[in-house]
Amino acid sequence: MRYTTEEGGRLNNFAVEPQTYSAEPPTKAEQKNYLIFGSLGGLLIVSLIGFAFYASQVAH
Repeated sequence: MRYTTEEGGRLNNFAVEPQTYSAEPPTKAEQKNYLIFGSLGGLLIVSLIGFAFYASQVAH
């Protein structure tokens, strides 16, 4: 465990730092997948809002 001893004999603990790495940019295939899933997610949200609006109009 990493620690230092301060004045008066108190121990000061340090967290173990995780190993770091560099992120790599997405490939063309991953970019295409992000675009497809993002579009489908947006379409789902718009559909749900439209359905909620329709359902609120039918209830009146």
